[in-house]
Amino acid sequence: MSEAKWFVVHTYSGYENKVKANIEKTIENRKLQDQITEVVVPLQDVAEIKNGVKKQVSKKMFPGYVLLKMDMNDETWYVVRNTRGVTGFVGPGSKPVPLSEAEIRSMGIRIEEVALDIQVGDVVKVVTGAFTGSVGAIKSINQHKHAVTVSLSVFGRETPVELAFTEVEKM
Repeated sequence: MSEAKWFVVHTYSGYENKVKANIEKTIENRKLQDQITEVVVPLQDVAEIKNGVKKQVSKKMFPGYVLLKMDMNDETWYVVRNTRGVTGFVGPGSKPVPLSEAEIRSMGIRIEEVALDIQVGDVVKVVTGAFTGSVGAIKSINQHKHAVTVSLSVFGRETPVELAFTEVEKM
């Protein structure tokens, strides 16, 4: 597996979130989580004044564009390119060009990985969210999504639940 790089996809205006959702669903259905690791619609907080009232709103930094961290190969190119709402990759002709590290940093996208002190099989306690107080064993760790899948007892049945790193602590 090659190193995942950031690519830019052009979408129909206003379809950015729908394209993001469609790509994420396709990734899940085709089990491409290890090849397309992140799908991002960059947002920035902006102060907006409407009717004399100032409030913070999130606006798209690049309307009409979605960022993807992925390993570029024929399958991932095909999946993304044929997603409804996608008009194409940014780059000359049909060859997508990855973003440089300088471009990524200027957009405020994090590059660092989170170091964990937990492993598959460790017992953890849920500290926030709907399952607060529940205890379960880690079944899998997804570094890219910063999430773990924990087997919790829900209504008397063992159920896999995906939780953010910040929602669990090692016991």
